[in-house]
Amino acid sequence: MTIYAAYDKIAELIARLDPEQVSSLKASEDMQVRLNILIDKSKNDHLTKNEQDELYHFIALERLIRLAKLNVKLNQQSL
Repeated sequence: MTIYAAYDKIAELIARLDPEQVSSLKASEDMQVRLNILIDKSKNDHLTKNEQDELYHFIALERLIRLAKLNVKLNQQSL
């Protein structure tokens, strides 16, 4: 199993929760500020190893949430 398949499985589980809650999932304001800081630093090649890891985790979480939201939409369409 690849990491992407694992993300798909987790997204499917999240998508089984209340569709409205899943659809409304988004980063908190603090998280968004931190992500923007990391993105800006990344553009200028000023990320530390820990910051780079943190940015990768944000990207992975974003992918997971997007997959969950997509699964909710697909589940609603198949009803």
